[in-house]
Amino acid sequence: MHEVGAAGEAPVVVAAFDFDGTLTRRDTLLPYLRRSLGWPRFLLALLRSSPWLAAYACRLTSNHRAKARLLQASLGGCSVAQIERWSADFVAQYLPRQWQEETLARLRWHQQQGHGCVIVSASPGIYLHGVGEVLRMDAVLCTELELREGTLTGRMTTCNCHGEEKVLRLQAWLAGRGVSAAPVVLHAYGDSRGDVPLLNLADYAHYQGQPWVRPPAEQ
Repeated sequence: MHEVGAAGEAPVVVAAFDFDGTLTRRDTLLPYLRRSLGWPRFLLALLRSSPWLAAYACRLTSNHRAKARLLQASLGGCSVAQIERWSADFVAQYLPRQWQEETLARLRWHQQQGHGCVIVSASPGIYLHGVGEVLRMDAVLCTELELREGTLTGRMTTCNCHGEEKVLRLQAWLAGRGVSAAPVVLHAYGDSRGDVPLLNLADYAHYQGQPWVRPPAEQ
């Protein structure tokens, strides 16, 4: 990404990409857990968190709470070394078959133009930061998990990076780079309702590969 200029200079162009279903063909968290834990432990984690997952499906609890329960049930007690092995394998062996080629081409185009490129995703940083390195992103804004004495607790140290939280995290990142003092042109790419606040913020937005049209009340 080019260095941020002072106010009055050329605009800074930033491209913000959702991950699951946008840069990839489908959700990645459940495949990560299934591949890493193995079927018996994965199914046990689903069983333990099923009341909260069912409540979320019925819109009786938040995405944040349901996801927190699943992460605690599945990853709580895992060592950092174990997570690093699982994540390296997932990024190197599983994800290359899951890329959404059209969106990946858009990412490469933005990078060739010198635009700042950021992943803004609810997926956990335990593997998403590795993705950011592979894709040469300028930043990865995601859901971070708690570590204590070399072990994951399964608890989140940030809010689930979903919905309005995506906007807050991106704005904080821009402010941290001094971009708030310069004009910004934002491109955003998403595929679900959790991306809508980010898409509505953007100057140019794409939803499931098509130009995003804001609802009349938000135009």
